[in-house]
Amino acid sequence: MTEALEDGNLISKTEAFFTFVVLSSWRDSITVLKSCESLSPWAENLQIVRRCCDSISWKISQEASEVINGEKNWWFEEMSTLRIDNFTRIVTGLRAKGSKPEIIGSCIVHYGERWLPERRGNELQWNITGGAIREEDSRPIREQRIIVESLVSLLPSEKEAVSCKFLLKMLKMAILYSASPALVAELEKRTGLVLETADVNDLLIPSYTAGNKIKLISSTEENIMHNVDVVQRILEYFLLYEQQQQQQLLPGPLAVSKLLDNYLAEIAKDPNLPVTKFQFLAQSLPENARKSDDGLYRAIDTYLKTHPSLSDHDRRRLCKVMNCGKLSVDACAHAAQNDRLPLRTMIQVLYAEQMKIRATVQGKSQTEIADNSDQESSWLSTNKEVKALKLELEKVKSQMAEMQRDHSDLQQERQKQNIKQGNSSGWTIRWQRIRKSALFNLKTDGEETDEVNKRPNNSGKGSFRRRQTLS
Repeated sequence: MTEALEDGNLISKTEAFFTFVVLSSWRDSITVLKSCESLSPWAENLQIVRRCCDSISWKISQEASEVINGEKNWWFEEMSTLRIDNFTRIVTGLRAKGSKPEIIGSCIVHYGERWLPERRGNELQWNITGGAIREEDSRPIREQRIIVESLVSLLPSEKEAVSCKFLLKMLKMAILYSASPALVAELEKRTGLVLETADVNDLLIPSYTAGNKIKLISSTEENIMHNVDVVQRILEYFLLYEQQQQQQLLPGPLAVSKLLDNYLAEIAKDPNLPVTKFQFLAQSLPENARKSDDGLYRAIDTYLKTHPSLSDHDRRRLCKVMNCGKLSVDACAHAAQNDRLPLRTMIQVLYAEQMKIRATVQGKSQTEIADNSDQESSWLSTNKEVKALKLELEKVKSQMAEMQRDHSDLQQERQKQNIKQGNSSGWTIRWQRIRKSALFNLKTDGEETDEVNKRPNNSGKGSFRRRQTLS
């Protein structure tokens, strides 16, 4: 079979066929790789598996294929049929050849959806018992754990490579199948980076694990339905990342606040959840992360309804987490009639409700003022034109008034001059007529005689001279 006897024996022909026929074809390489799964030691020693994996990764890297409009690449389905160790080799080769992280992440997600079907509801809790798992059931658990650990180790470092939903699914599987603590911590950290895109149902991680026995994670709190500690650590990673990025009051924290309030409302239905865990998780977010505390109030009210035997001290301590000033008018109206709340909280709610109503009334008045100002601004150009026309009209009126005053002054001066001339000429003419008349002479003689008689007759000489003068 070797070339020691003669050229062209079976080994050389097989090698040529494998190199030029099998490795040149995508489907033939996949077929040979799957056939070698039952012949692992021999196939490994003959380098058949390595060469097939290198050929497949090279062909994928040469294809300029991308995920377009959410459609999967053509080779995803073929890759998902391989065993996890062969899949790991091919993906490692793709990363070494510089394939895009989004393509690698999509391939890993497709493989995980096929080999790690998600369990739901009571099926995920596995009908909890205290006995040992049967021998035939322990083998699938080990295989699932290997798949989870291998897929997590292949995840690209970029946070956009895979979705938060897939990360939470892998986290559930890692906890369920008792993966290594380092791997669980890595998944928690990666989930915290993209927590704002998570869904409430994805965060409901059961508090049970599978090992040699189906047992609870926490022995002191045996009946808690959900793993609150994991969500608490994920939230801490998210806040740490946001603090490093110095992005406060952005859509991320606001979205996480709504997500956390919805999660609190879900876990509040657990009758065995301690108040300390609920309170610590509720106050994990900073004060400015929530615009409204309506969701938090709903969660607290659900918890108080589920735990009617809670002490007054715990009720007051739990309600301190809520800021009554951030409640809406409807929430205040509901809380004011809620008998489950402490008396002090109800008083704070009533005060906050009054402040809300007052602010609403003031807001309406301010809105009306703002509307009036908008209308005034819209008519501003027209008012300017009207004012300009009024100014021009006033100028014309003032000029006309000045001209009228000048004209009246000229008329008055002319009349005065005419009156003066008429009076002086008329008086002269009348005086001359009077002097010439005989009545004037007679009147003067009579008057003169009376005056002479009335005067004392001091000297005759003086009177004689007067008479001569008058005559």
